[in-house]
Amino acid sequence: MDHHDGFREFVLARQQALMRTAYLLTGDAHAAEDLLQTVLSNVVGRWSRLVRDGNPEAYTRRALVNQYISWKRRVRPEVLSPWPPDDGFSHDEATLNRVMLQRALAELTRKQRAVIVLRFWEDMTETQAAEALGCSVGTVKSQTHHALARLRALVPHLVDVEIEEVRR
Repeated sequence: MDHHDGFREFVLARQQALMRTAYLLTGDAHAAEDLLQTVLSNVVGRWSRLVRDGNPEAYTRRALVNQYISWKRRVRPEVLSPWPPDDGFSHDEATLNRVMLQRALAELTRKQRAVIVLRFWEDMTETQAAEALGCSVGTVKSQTHHALARLRALVPHLVDVEIEEVRR
């Protein structure tokens, strides 16, 4: 029996969701691919133990967040402005809100961004986010509070926008 049994199937089944999380964390498609590849190459070496212990997805997601927070590689900094560039295209309000939120997310610390991604995009409870981050529920609460305050300061007009509208 191969000690990697099931790894390929796991990756095929969960790659899209893990890639979405990586993208939301990094804000850059290429960096997200690198991040996920790094994490999966580490996970494969632990695969048999993870399967035996029972929750390889939780471990993988936690590894993804931890790798992102401690990652040495820097995504090239964006020049941020309060409004999307005038690219000659007409954008609907939801698209503009999404662009604005992405830019605001780039201004958060890595831990704050990770908390926002886990709590609001991955729809995790405070306890689940704390487990994924390897910290206390109190830390998740304070990081969420500070991140939301920062987002409100950066994009005050989005305070009343439903998160579901922006997630689409």
